Amino acid sequence: MALVTCDFFSDVLEVGCSMTVVLPQPTEEQIGVEGDSIPRTDFPVLYLLHGLSDDHTAWLRYTSVERYAAAAGLAVVMPAVNRSFYANEVSGGRYWDYVADELPQIVGNFFRVSQDPAHTYVAGLSMGGYGAMKLALTHPDRFAAAATLSGALDLGELSSRPERVGLFDRIYGKTIPDDADVFKLLDAADVDALPRIHVSTGTEDAPGLVAGNRRFVAALEAKGADVTSDFRPGEHVWQLWDDLLPEVIDWMLHPGSTS
Repeated sequence: MALVTCDFFSDVLEVGCSMTVVLPQPTEEQIGVEGDSIPRTDFPVLYLLHGLSDDHTAWLRYTSVERYAAAAGLAVVMPAVNRSFYANEVSGGRYWDYVADELPQIVGNFFRVSQDPAHTYVAGLSMGGYGAMKLALTHPDRFAAAATLSGALDLGELSSRPERVGLFDRIYGKTIPDDADVFKLLDAADVDALPRIHVSTGTEDAPGLVAGNRRFVAALEAKGADVTSDFRPGEHVWQLWDDLLPEVIDWMLHPGSTS
């Protein structure tokens, strides 16, 4: 694998930005790393989104994402969005426009990854799990599959927590808009157009978060969506996400997988 820390300018955010990218490097002689020795120029790509307290380096620092990507022949793009909840903030940056529109164009210009939606995926943890679902429901034609790991999906519940009121007021103002609510986005979605969706959460996570994920799975099932769910013992911790990540990657790349 090649590991790239990419510093670049965003016209949307009007500031310099960073992303971490891992790219398959076909080799024959590298010891201890699984991978394909056949050169390609259109690697499947996963946009992997970070959580509220993280940045673009978190997945690389706390999981074995580089090793999992090498085995899968998968490029992984990990952008930084600060504490934005992947939104165009009322008092801040246009992070939704950045992640949804500008970032894929920049990635396509810089790296030899697939531009085919059939080989494009999105996933994230906590705040990033919410961002992944928002992307998948808003732009279902862009992704073959989407996954949320311990996703912060119920913004109503989260914004009512005293410690989060200031954060959500800064991002959304006093009212969370319908186009930020994944449940309302799901209600309005054409189920036949949706990508496959994977929802996973540790059952020892915060009760409100677990309940929000269970409610989201129920809503997906009621809608008739293609959903895979995984509620297993665990808390809101990196050990859980590192365990889940290779299973989610396998599920993404191999439809019909039991992962």
